[in-house]
Amino acid sequence: MTSRLPRKFSLRPFTPSGPGIVRALDVRVEEPAQGTFDLRYTLHADLSRLRVPATRSPRHTDELWKHTCFEMFVRKWPDSPAYYELNVSPSTEWALYAFDDYHRNRADVRPSTPPRVHVAREPDRLQVDVRLDMRDLPHAGGMALSAVVEDDDGDLGYWALKHASPKPDFHHPDSFITI
Repeated sequence: MTSRLPRKFSLRPFTPSGPGIVRALDVRVEEPAQGTFDLRYTLHADLSRLRVPATRSPRHTDELWKHTCFEMFVRKWPDSPAYYELNVSPSTEWALYAFDDYHRNRADVRPSTPPRVHVAREPDRLQVDVRLDMRDLPHAGGMALSAVVEDDDGDLGYWALKHASPKPDFHHPDSFITI
């Protein structure tokens, strides 16, 4: 990563949600120490119209993307298709995966320090702060930021910096940017 951090990004919906549900979704990215990422996802929305998982004990949990969840993708090496995927739920559950290439050879990754997740809820705002220590994992190159937001009907909305394919696909190689 470059020294241009911290940076704030606004995610865009793949398709807009119903009127007045989600107004904006912002992500602030910092790297306070080489290989340590602080992420702050701020969802501006009518939370009474969203399904937000209740807080649970922090632990590695699969399939978080089936409900409201916040994601970060990081390339392992510059000019390489290999990458990591971090999923974080407002429940404080998390998952970290490594891929060799686009959707290929997924493996669970258990960093020496598990991600720390803190959640603050207000009627019109959900803030999810994440600290991810990747000092023991190779990483460099691009990053992609995204989120899945579940409304009160169970419909999923897909938010990302870039939507690079005709369907929601956060793994798409063109979704990564250099920051």
